[in-house]
Amino acid sequence: MFKQFTIQAPLTAIEAELQQKIDGKTKPLGALGELENIAFQLGRIQQTSTPNVSNAKMVVFAADHGVVAQGISLFPQEVTPQMVMNFLMGGAAVSVFCEQHHVPLRVVDVGVNAELDEHPLLGDRKVAFASKDFSQEAAMSAEQVAQSIQAGVDEADLAIDDGANLLMFGEMGIGNTCVSSCMMTALIGVSATDSTGRGTGLDSAGVSHKAQIIEQSLRRAELATGQVMSEWSAQTLAEQVGGFEILAMAGAMLQSAQRQTAFVVDGFICSVALLFAQKVVPNVREYAIFAHQSNEKAHKMLLSHLSAEPILSLDLRLGEGSGAILAYPLIKSACIFLKNMASFESAGVSDSK
Repeated sequence: MFKQFTIQAPLTAIEAELQQKIDGKTKPLGALGELENIAFQLGRIQQTSTPNVSNAKMVVFAADHGVVAQGISLFPQEVTPQMVMNFLMGGAAVSVFCEQHHVPLRVVDVGVNAELDEHPLLGDRKVAFASKDFSQEAAMSAEQVAQSIQAGVDEADLAIDDGANLLMFGEMGIGNTCVSSCMMTALIGVSATDSTGRGTGLDSAGVSHKAQIIEQSLRRAELATGQVMSEWSAQTLAEQVGGFEILAMAGAMLQSAQRQTAFVVDGFICSVALLFAQKVVPNVREYAIFAHQSNEKAHKMLLSHLSAEPILSLDLRLGEGSGAILAYPLIKSACIFLKNMASFESAGVSDSK
């Protein structure tokens, strides 16, 4: 499944030209801060000194999780299809922000535990009606891992073939912060206590219970596989403790990078999808722009592990791509200054000595 990805890092030949253009603008060196880094990264990815992200697209992947049977979420599973309908009807945060910034939104069902009515904005790539309860058994089969990854690949191809030059990803799935914390623990070896947060608003007892379920699930999976989790392949990890929408996001990220297209990483869950994608092909990280640091306590640790500099820190903990779309105007501004801002030479302004 993963052998299809042969991601190359962006070519470096353009770097000197990009840096010279950035430094030559009418400002002190480095005065536009992180915008300069974003402009440089996008120029490298697109191999041009005038990068363009005007054709962005938001793709939100939705799925349910069997582990909610263990009481790890404040909200019942039926909220997932209800929220998907809210996205489609234009009432969710990501919906209104996408409308504000004229970014098309697509919602993709990869495992919602309900039959969803057809809708022009809805993609049907359902792998199953929710994953299995991974505290009791493997979350999914090898075939379902492949289907989930392929769903993301196909969505990235669909968007890029339609002219998208920046992809943004979001997710919806009751219980998916628990799944993400479990995947993070398995991927980088932190404790379940450190990887587990409040999600949709759990109290301290709820967070402690969620961490215990994660520990129990990982012990079960280690016994089932005969391997400690640090030895797991990406395939094994996905089968044992993955989530359909998280793997679909990882597949979309991998394919975006394969096609040399930048993508925006939203919050904690989306960052875990990137962490998984990076285990498959490390170079995928080169194509990622990090939208924000969320309120979920493990996100700061994860961003540090990824050596990521997020654009925003607004105490968000909503998911669904909300942070990515909020960061989008600043990403556009990085391209605009590089293209339109005067240079010292063109403006007739004296440079520093």
